[in-house]
Amino acid sequence: MNTKRGATDRGRVAGLPEWDRCAVMGVVNVTPDSFSDGGRWFDTTSAVKRGLDLAAQGADLVDVGGESTRPGASRVDEEEELRRVVPVVRGLASEGVCVSVDTMRASVAARAVDAGAVLVNDVSGGLADPGMIPAVAAARVPFVVMHWRGFSDGMNGRAVYGDVLAEVTAELRTRIDAVVSGGISPDRVLVDPGLGFAKNADHDLALVAHLPELRALGFPLLVAASRKRFLGRVLAGADGAAPPPARERDAATAAVSAIAAHQGAWAVRVHEVRATADAVRVARAVEGAL
Repeated sequence: MNTKRGATDRGRVAGLPEWDRCAVMGVVNVTPDSFSDGGRWFDTTSAVKRGLDLAAQGADLVDVGGESTRPGASRVDEEEELRRVVPVVRGLASEGVCVSVDTMRASVAARAVDAGAVLVNDVSGGLADPGMIPAVAAARVPFVVMHWRGFSDGMNGRAVYGDVLAEVTAELRTRIDAVVSGGISPDRVLVDPGLGFAKNADHDLALVAHLPELRALGFPLLVAASRKRFLGRVLAGADGAAPPPARERDAATAAVSAIAAHQGAWAVRVHEVRATADAVRVARAVEGAL
């Protein structure tokens, strides 16, 4: 791979700023049950403060979600998701933060965009709600198409692949075609390989190792590895030790962020921003020296 080209060819996303490096997307989970920080930012005031803190630490975007997508999680109802998400989006947007909304519901996406969100991050790639693609097309905002094989309560049983790279690429291509056919402009489409979603640790590592092939789909790439199970497995080693808890995986997250940035990812999505913000800037400096 020509890494210098990768540094300058991450992809332009209509409606968003153009950064000269891999962008950093900070996470604000307005949930009681997310796998790494559930409950810490559950009220609006705390969530808005958290988002502002992430922006001050170097987040280029802040991704606000009101429904946990950890393996085994149950769904929340629409009104509760709206109650959690919309005031936080409005509060952050009013402070000038570039906000994305993490939701599988068209109604939440539409209300969040009305409140100031500039990007819709749907882990189902538009599969969970048939109204999502028309809603995003009408809103004319960018849309993240993630690789997804079903809801969280059954995702582990779907982690079956003959060739994970080939199958994820083919399934993403099918979803991209559906999204574009549904009216979302190609220059507003991003892709996410869905690390940890219907994948085991070996699958996740293989996808991280082959990010350039995923970029070959022709769309900007979002990589969301933060604190995920595959990092816990790597850190546990081969001696049967227990994986470290999610909050102790931030250094490993920053390492994956540097790898993703060097391989041309458009953005990385992380819970703790500062180390990853440093990592992507170092990756950019190295690329610039080639």
